Amino acid sequence: MADLNKQRIVESVPQRGFFGHPQGLFTLFFTEFWERFSYYGMKAILVYYMYYELSQGGLGMDESTALAIMSIYGSLVYMSGIIGGWLADRVFGASKAVFYGGILIMLGHITLAVPGSVALFFVSMVLIVLGTGLLKPNVSSIVGELYSEQDARRDAGFSIFYMGINLGGFLAPLIIGTLGMDYNFHLGFSLAAIGMFVGLILFIGTKKNNLGLAGTIVASPLSPAERKKMSLWLGIAAVLLTVIVVITIPLGLLTFKSFVVLVGILGILIPTLYFIVMFRSSRTTSVERSRLLAYIPLFIAAIMFWAIQEQGSTILASYADKRTQLYFAGLHISPAWFQSLNPLFVITLAPLFAWMWVKLGKRQPSIPKKFALGLLFAGLSFLVILLPAYFGGEDALVNPLWLVLSYFVVVLGELCLSPVGLSATTKLAPSAFSAQTMSLWFLSNAAAQAINAQIVRFYSPSTEMVYFGVIGGAAILLSMLLYAFSPKIQGYMKGIQ
Repeated sequence: MADLNKQRIVESVPQRGFFGHPQGLFTLFFTEFWERFSYYGMKAILVYYMYYELSQGGLGMDESTALAIMSIYGSLVYMSGIIGGWLADRVFGASKAVFYGGILIMLGHITLAVPGSVALFFVSMVLIVLGTGLLKPNVSSIVGELYSEQDARRDAGFSIFYMGINLGGFLAPLIIGTLGMDYNFHLGFSLAAIGMFVGLILFIGTKKNNLGLAGTIVASPLSPAERKKMSLWLGIAAVLLTVIVVITIPLGLLTFKSFVVLVGILGILIPTLYFIVMFRSSRTTSVERSRLLAYIPLFIAAIMFWAIQEQGSTILASYADKRTQLYFAGLHISPAWFQSLNPLFVITLAPLFAWMWVKLGKRQPSIPKKFALGLLFAGLSFLVILLPAYFGGEDALVNPLWLVLSYFVVVLGELCLSPVGLSATTKLAPSAFSAQTMSLWFLSNAAAQAINAQIVRFYSPSTEMVYFGVIGGAAILLSMLLYAFSPKIQGYMKGIQ
């Protein structure tokens, strides 16, 4: 039944029209563009909003606390993808999940745009976390539904889609970052809300003609009895959570530090349980179980990669603000602008990588080898950024070109790993867990940022070289191990290339 549904979906989608790809890629490309514009624009100024003084329009938090909150927030954003993937697979389909998620994200940015207290800040975070969990994994899952498993355009399609993500990510820090840093943080957050609104309008207006059945079919719908059971358990969970919070906060048991530790545990525990549930499910075939085993080392490699890449909005954001020469070649550089470097390099290089994979055809590196290359470049990017402290000391301001080089090197790794990981996830996913497996892919990022929340406190100018050196060296070592075992991993993929 699942295979028949996949065939119907592919047949219902206009198969040409957007750079030689299905017309639905246009809808998903620009929906994700505007969602990422709003998200990355907000993210470019959020850490500064938290630790800048009240007189500067910020919340006046301690910097180490702000960096940890950024990591926890990023972890929860991707962790909430579990909920979004499950609701899409079992309740209302991926298309509705994207729509509902966009609404919540927009409301979150509107809440941030209202000048207020720390309480309003955390309300906005909850809205954005839940909204991104609904939208992010499901819009990527719909991209996978546009292609059959044998379609050679699949990896290139994901690379084009990934370029849309990064086009929004490139423009947002320049526009929202400038508005937020030079004028008012809340004006920047308002523009982020407008961006998400535009994305929603575009999705609603074009999905009927462009997407066909993609995103509308519920892979494994709940029976009426299961729906009643789900409602009961949700009610019990809500009551228990409320009781726990009410009791533990006054007693001093639930503090920010204990919450950071809890999220760190959940970041590892939840994906582990996810793998176990899918592997043991009666709806998973023996071939799909083998593919899940192959997915595990890829998942671990992705955690290591994202642990480095995501520090661009925490450790490297602080580095840009406090350790970098912001007057360069007669130009004042906003620290928020550095957040545009990663997507700028992706936009520039993604077409080259997409062309390269298609040109190489069957001669291209296997999926595990691409992951190994991604990890290698990630590790090298951290070795690059430790060099200024080695040559100039921990007190001297750093030439901004060092940051530019570090971002460039990690992007080489990102293009080897991230779009390939999205595509590999849709290929290796059990049919009954298609959207949920995409949520699992994003849990690699959640786990990485949960780990980052524990380790960012070890960073300071005096520990800079050790910090970057240990993390970068670990990534390079893991890349070598993954490359060595790549033939074995490929064998477990059972024909997936």
